[in-house]
Amino acid sequence: MNEKISLKKKAAGGIYWTVLDFLGYQGIQFFIQIILARLLLPEHFGLIGIVLIFINISNSLVDSGFSQALIRDKNTTNRDYSTIFYFNIMLSIFIYLLLFASSKPISLFFDEPAIVNILKVFGLLIILNALGIVKKVVLTKNLNFKYLTKINLFSNGVSGVIAVYLASIGMGIWVLVIHNLLSKTIYLVLIWRSSEWTPSLTFSKISLKKYYSFGIRLLISNLIDSIYRNSLSAIIGKQYSATQLGYYTNAVKLKDMISQSISVAVQRVSYPVLSTIQDDNDRLRESYRKIIKLSVFFHFPLIFGTAAIAPVLVLLIFGEKWIPMVSYFQILSVAGLLYPLQAINFNILQIKNRSDLFIKLELIKKTVFTVLLVIAIFSESGILGLMVASVINSYVSLFISAYTSGKEINYNLYLQLKDVYPTLINSIIMGFFVWLAGEYLNQSAVFLMIVQIITGIFIYIVLSFLFNKKEIQTLKNFLKHFNIVKERV
Repeated sequence: MNEKISLKKKAAGGIYWTVLDFLGYQGIQFFIQIILARLLLPEHFGLIGIVLIFINISNSLVDSGFSQALIRDKNTTNRDYSTIFYFNIMLSIFIYLLLFASSKPISLFFDEPAIVNILKVFGLLIILNALGIVKKVVLTKNLNFKYLTKINLFSNGVSGVIAVYLASIGMGIWVLVIHNLLSKTIYLVLIWRSSEWTPSLTFSKISLKKYYSFGIRLLISNLIDSIYRNSLSAIIGKQYSATQLGYYTNAVKLKDMISQSISVAVQRVSYPVLSTIQDDNDRLRESYRKIIKLSVFFHFPLIFGTAAIAPVLVLLIFGEKWIPMVSYFQILSVAGLLYPLQAINFNILQIKNRSDLFIKLELIKKTVFTVLLVIAIFSESGILGLMVASVINSYVSLFISAYTSGKEINYNLYLQLKDVYPTLINSIIMGFFVWLAGEYLNQSAVFLMIVQIITGIFIYIVLSFLFNKKEIQTLKNFLKHFNIVKERV
């Protein structure tokens, strides 16, 4: 019983700081994004979107799935940490040099000459990221989310202020490059001040082999996923203009901030905490049920609410030149609706050490996605058609993942949907009335958004107390465990 209470307190503390970290980070990032979007052009964000295709894929390669393997392992040693640390650095340098040499061909492929120098400088982010992977793993395993939160917010805040200043004096697209590099540099300096772990001058083939079987499967799975997640950006960047890619890129960022705000925080904390009860299926299943219910209780209304106020939201925060991204954002929001279920099912497979299934599942999912993309391209439905294909794929992927992971703890997609459908119905009703208010109230943009937000909050709270009392009680019970966290803040 004491172990259960301790686990709840750890989870509550972790979620408290991780939510603060994610929301604070996203809040700062979003505020900076608003200012930069008004000072820069959609084309600038489009060019960075092309470069990020290669940076994101490279970062997946550098991590190699070892960070998740280290978190999952209960008996890691300093030799293990040091081995993976040096491996990450060596691999990151190799990949950076490869990108450096490939910058010219990449720019020719996209017919964007500016990409050459941007990729050479921005690519340094790969090495900087590698320097902090293991350090973050150690802090995560020790559930030291408080320190991670502080350095994340500080590094992003300082780099953001500098980026805004540089944009105001006309540095153009290089503002976005400097912002990312400076933020990661400050983060690294601060994370290395932590004394929880320091690498030793050891490199063990045994340690590398120890995590290889889990890591390599996860690497291939993540790599396939990363390539396909960035495929839409690549297609838009190649077939259309950098400006249109800019609309898409910022729509994705806005969608991610909304769809992942709660879910990512819960996922980050649940993985290391629930790894400790990986052998107790009954406890694991009940814990995941609570996590899913708690996640969607906040997630669903955020998705439907922001999609409903999108026209006014984009106009107010980004400006009139960004209006074309409204439809992009609304379609992408549908794809992000079931993100909590996707994340939880992925976590289950990792915790149950079923990395052998990752590659098989990703190949199935991506085969489906490829077929959908081909249909969208040949039907000449444009960018919106490509995004609709992405939405359909996200739901197909959820079905495939839930079918597989559900077998591990006897918690299939039907049971998951049964647990979340009351919240889903309440959120749909709320979103409809928020949209209705926007359609029929002829008011100024600011006043209209305020009315829509108040309407949404009021309707959702009333519906929750009427038809979703169990989730309200679950939330109350969970929040009780924040008391110990508040005392330590």
